[in-house]
Amino acid sequence: MVQETPVTRLCKTHNIITVNGQFPGPTLEVRNGDTLVVEVLNSARYNVTIHWHGIRQMRTPWADGPEYVTQCPIKPGASYTYRFTIENQEGTLWWHAHSRWLRATVYGALIIYPKLGTTYPFPKPKHEIPLLLGEWWNRDPISVLRQALFTGAAPNVSDAYTINGQTGDLYPCKGTVGFPVKYGETILLRIINAALNQQLFFSVANHRLTVVEADAAYTKPFTTSTLMLGPAQTTNVLLTADQTPGRYYMAARAYASAQNAPFDNTTTTAILEYKSARKGVPSRPTLPRLPAYNDTATVSAFTAQIKSPSKVEVPTQIDENLFFTIGLGFVNCTPGPRCQGPNNTRFAASMNNISFVLPRKTSLLQAYYQNIPGVYTTDFPAAPPIKFNYTGNVSRALWQPRFGTKLYKLKFGSSVQIVLQDTAIFTTDDHPIHLHGYHFYVVGQGTGNFNPRRDTASFNLIDPPQRNTIDVPVGGWAVLRFVADNPGVWLFHCHIDAHLTWGLAMSFLVENGVGKLQSVEPPPADLPPC
Repeated sequence: MVQETPVTRLCKTHNIITVNGQFPGPTLEVRNGDTLVVEVLNSARYNVTIHWHGIRQMRTPWADGPEYVTQCPIKPGASYTYRFTIENQEGTLWWHAHSRWLRATVYGALIIYPKLGTTYPFPKPKHEIPLLLGEWWNRDPISVLRQALFTGAAPNVSDAYTINGQTGDLYPCKGTVGFPVKYGETILLRIINAALNQQLFFSVANHRLTVVEADAAYTKPFTTSTLMLGPAQTTNVLLTADQTPGRYYMAARAYASAQNAPFDNTTTTAILEYKSARKGVPSRPTLPRLPAYNDTATVSAFTAQIKSPSKVEVPTQIDENLFFTIGLGFVNCTPGPRCQGPNNTRFAASMNNISFVLPRKTSLLQAYYQNIPGVYTTDFPAAPPIKFNYTGNVSRALWQPRFGTKLYKLKFGSSVQIVLQDTAIFTTDDHPIHLHGYHFYVVGQGTGNFNPRRDTASFNLIDPPQRNTIDVPVGGWAVLRFVADNPGVWLFHCHIDAHLTWGLAMSFLVENGVGKLQSVEPPPADLPPC
């Protein structure tokens, strides 16, 4: 049940939106091949939907969850039952609200274990611990959003970060989660960046972390002292308790790549505590050394090590070769209370200079399925309308995007390549881009402007990582490949919710022939009305 619950953090108590009164929400533990039936009763004061982040939703696009894309929201007092099957997926995913900024507090882990009779491709850990990294505001996040939408300025940054809902020892009125371990044990940390707007570094003092999975896809194991997760990304690591018995901080803080943009520079902590620690061990745990806030070199080095465990089948004959610019923009407006962005503008964001506008009277999937005219068009551009020096000094004439509800049609079974190119409008930034209904291979990443003649030769077509959310490097590019094997309408968007609010999104329509969604189940009888 989605409901209001009083919660105290940073010395203040206020009502937040939760699921079943828990913050974070309940962990769902399932196995590969299971069918889930989840009834969501909305007893809160806001409309809500739930998205099952990273689940492929094969033949069940009605269960994907983004409001006004695959369904209309569940109104207060109403309910909707999500039904879907886990098919050939295992690892750490998560679920969250996909309605405005409700996911600030409405989220939880979704752990998919291997089928019975199978196991992990690494030694079985003694314990498994989900770690959900989040952001906390001392105000209702919906109020923060409304203020930003009114003024046109950037939203206020969070007041704290959290680990499993607690801020940690470095904040006032501290609340800290602890995890006891025995010397010599190996544990599996399932780390989820559930933060609304911030990439995060993560480390455990004096301990090495062996990465074995990212976005519910196994990786070649590699060892590191620091992780970086973009919003919505997940990473599984093995940690062996092999240090002097004592108390050690787990810590997370911002990776902030946008120049001159405000961010929350605080640090959240939890405690790894050895059961055999002797009395007299200093009461203050050891704090890890985290990278500088703008340490892009550490991020690049970490990301470059993530690869598939062995050779994979990457599409090589490309049917759809797409080039999407991504980044911020501005809307000119009359100076006043609703025009408080830089130089008397309002913030916007876009892909290929189209700022995405959600419908309000029906969902995109319903409009397609029921042939409702006038809801969307299918003319999203395959490339930016104007070529320019994307990461250089961008002319102000290119700063203002156009607004529209535009989809791009993909033929079922086609092989797709997408080049995602960051732009320097206002500032370059690191953008976590998520594709609903799919995972994809990241065959290349780099800095500056993508050059197909130069950069294609460096693509990894042997063992590229498989992701559902890719952090496009600040001032750089990333190239994705996948086969369009899942019919439906699928949102493709930045998972920084401030950027999504400003329009950094588009949607794909994957169909087989004209007006046909192959093998898609009909809409459920209890699909929420608009």
